[in-house]
Formats: sequence, structure tokens, C-alpha cells
Amino acid sequence: MGKLAKWLRLLGYDTTFFTGKEDSQMVDIALAENRIILTRDTHILKRRPVTGGRIKAVLIKPDNPESQIQQVIEGLNLHNHTRPFVLCLECNQPLIARDLKEVKERVPPYVFQTQKEYMECPGCQRIYWRGTHWQAMTKKLQKIAQTASEKSR
Repeated sequence: MGKLAKWLRLLGYDTTFFTGKEDSQMVDIALAENRIILTRDTHILKRRPVTGGRIKAVLIKPDNPESQIQQVIEGLNLHNHTRPFVLCLECNQPLIARDLKEVKERVPPYVFQTQKEYMECPGCQRIYWRGTHWQAMTKKLQKIAQTASEKSR
């Protein structure tokens, strides 16, 4: 589910990845923060806050992240609500635009020479730019969105 969390962040969805051992902690966090639980654990769906409608929970059935993303997009009707590349993939913080002077010493020289736009996470200070990795992720997102759109027709 960690890959799903990163892809949801990539799409611009505020996503917390729960790493605790106690399901009750996850349920408490979901209640306190008004979150939807995405899980592969059928026992979560039987908890009183879920069955009583206080928390929405979605059982994630597919194994691969692409199919999981499609299930979430379709199941929660998120087709037109994405805002790609606005959150840190690691810590979920909103990214902040940075100018060239601010990143010059923090990115590889080739990147600095070839890229003009940068974003930074205020939490972990990770720097993002639109290089080849960004292009590959964009193509994958387009493919996922197209498949989800075709399935919803």
C-alpha cells in the first residue's frame, strides 16, 4: 500500500500512510482527521466506526499499484479532482516553488543547467524538478486516467 500512497500524493491527494501495528490507532486517526481508510485488511471493514458510517473505508482488491489507483479513482469518483505534483511524495507536505538561486548548490550541475523550475518540500527539504522521471510519471498518470475514464463510461 506504500506505493499506492505515493501515487495518491503524486495526484495531489493528502495521503497518510499508516505504519502502526494497531488497527485501532488507524481508526482513531481516520476519525480525528476525517480520512478515508484504504485497506487490504477485511477486518477493518468490520469495525464499528466503519459499519456505522462514521468512517468510509475501501477494500483495495488489486495487487499492482496501477490497478489500485484505478480502483480508488473509480470507487471514490475522483476523475476530475487531481492536482498532480503539488505534494511531497515522501512526507505529504505541500510543495513550494523555489527560484534558481535557492537550489543552485542543492541539485546536480547538469540538472541546474537544464531545468528552470523547482519545487521544495518544507518538511524534508527534498527538491523536485521536471526531469525525465517527472516525464515518465506524467505518461503513467495519463495512461491510468485514460483507463479509469474508459471504465467509467
